[in-house]
This record gives sequence, structure tokens and C-alpha cells, in this order.
Amino acid sequence: MSDISWLWPLAWLLLPLPVVVYFLHPKRFEKNSDALLVPDLGPFVKLSGSGSGVSSGAIAPILLALCWFGLTAALARPQAIGEPLSVPLSGRDLMLSIDISGSMGEQDLYQGNSRVTRMAIVKAVASDFIERRSADRVGLILFGSQAYVQTPLTTDHKTVQEFLEEATIGLAGRKTAIGDAIGLGVKRLRERDEKSKVLILLTDGANSAGVVTPTNAARLAAEEGIRVYTIGIGSEQQSSSIFGIPMGSRRSELDEASLQSIANISGGKYFRARNQRELQNIYEEIDRLEPNEIQTDDFRRVTELFVWPLAFALLAFVVYLLTGIAKPAIGVSRA
Repeated sequence: MSDISWLWPLAWLLLPLPVVVYFLHPKRFEKNSDALLVPDLGPFVKLSGSGSGVSSGAIAPILLALCWFGLTAALARPQAIGEPLSVPLSGRDLMLSIDISGSMGEQDLYQGNSRVTRMAIVKAVASDFIERRSADRVGLILFGSQAYVQTPLTTDHKTVQEFLEEATIGLAGRKTAIGDAIGLGVKRLRERDEKSKVLILLTDGANSAGVVTPTNAARLAAEEGIRVYTIGIGSEQQSSSIFGIPMGSRRSELDEASLQSIANISGGKYFRARNQRELQNIYEEIDRLEPNEIQTDDFRRVTELFVWPLAFALLAFVVYLLTGIAKPAIGVSRA
């Protein structure tokens, strides 16, 4: 429930000002020497409008008083103060580095009863993970033969999720530049002043492109205080085909030893995801290992209300003008 407060309450001291001016005005103590003495007021009443002088004399002070009240209330600045809201001020810097090389199109995982690509599973699980990082700044790196920043670190998690959903397999090349992906993540995270910096690398293959080796990239991350969590995704066996014709299965090309080494050097951890449930458990485990470091402050939404009394004053003044009260009239008195 909102509370009403006044930003400038001393403005209410101006409310009796018109009355003070009226009683202190010098002309109030002077005799009415400008009155025209006539024996009959009938002709003059017709000139000023039939009977309007009597009603105007009664309405004018009321309308002017309402107008002044509205102006005084607007000057006092009424505000509606909402309920206290806890707003996150800071959190972790977390960069997701996701493999979009050609092998991520392999259909060896299941979503329910449907067989889908590895990329489809990654999108579904990673999107949910991003949504849970409420106070963290999250960025997105996509890599294949080259690595590039798709989304810089931001608290706009919805945008990160949208760019992740639009990621296309093979867009960055068919190979896998794991070292370059880590190096690019370190470059972006080292520019930040936050103490807690995390890089999550997800891939289904071995390093086969790029100029930086995974080991050197991991050492650089360790020097910058960046923990790297590596995730290897894919089933133990990969199906192979020629021109769409199944040709049996072959072992996964995933380089688990390299991913384990990257995690150990940087102080992170290596995980293996063979299905959607395991990948979900991995992200939940990372949530536990890297909990949200939320610093919050209480804010209350303030809504300015001065426009309403100001509009009321304007309406009273318009009615004052439309009734003809403001027209100059001939002052007369009965002889």
C-alpha cells in the first residue's frame, strides 16, 4: 500500500495568503467614491447579463479559493511512496563460453522421448541457468574455428537468453578453438573490478583450431583469478553416417584430459554431461559452488502526484473564465 507524503510541506503556509492580502489591502479602508448613484439598477443589470451579477458574486470567491488551494497543493509536491523493494546492487561476473562447432549438431541426446541435437539441449538448460543468476552479470561467447563475444557482461539476462537461442551451429566454423574461447573470456573478465569472476566452458570436442593452447589460456585465467568450469557434453558413442545413411557408431572426440587440466589449473572443476539430466545437475552444482553474491538495498518507488491538484486548479480557473465572472463590470450603487 502506498503512502502519501509532501516533499515541500511548508508550501501550505501560503494557503491563507489571499485572505491576508484581502484584509491588508489599502483600498478596503477607502470609501467607494467611484460609485455611480442612480435611482434604478434595472437598466444596468440588463447590460451586464440577466441576474448574472448576483450569482457571479457568490461563485467567484469559491472558484478562486479552489484554484488557489489546487496551486498550493501542487506546490507542496504530493508523492505516493510505494512498498520497499530489495534491488540487487552487485553480483558475480559470469561468462558462458559455448561451442557451436559442427559436431554440436550431433543427435545423440534425448529431450523427453525425442532425439535432439546437443545444441538444443544446451540451449534449454543454459537458458534456465542464466535465468537463475538473478544478481550476476552474464556474458556469452560462442566459438567454433574462431571465438567471438555474442553478448558482453550484462544484467539483461533476457537478451543473453535470446542471443543464445539464436546461436547457429557452424556459424563460427566447423572446428573447435577451445584455447581462444578461454582467452577471449579472460580478456573480457579481467577488465572488470569484481572479485568473483567465473568462466563456464562447454564443448563436445578437442581443441583443433586457434592460436592459444588450452593450457596456456588456463594459466592466464589462473593469474587473473578467474575460475574456469569445463563441461564436456555428448554421449560416450557418436553415431556416424554417410549421406544420411547410418554407419554404426564411433567414440566421442571429447578431450576429457584437456578439459580436466584446464579446470585444475584455474581452480575450477570439470563435469561430464551425457544427457539432459546430467547437464541440469551440472549447472545446479555450479550454482552451489558459485552462489549468487547478492548485495541489495531497499528502494521505494516514488510517483509524483502534483499534476492532479495542478489540473484541478486549472479546471477551476477555466470555469471561472467561462462563467463570465472575469469580465469587467460597471460598479453601481443604489441612490
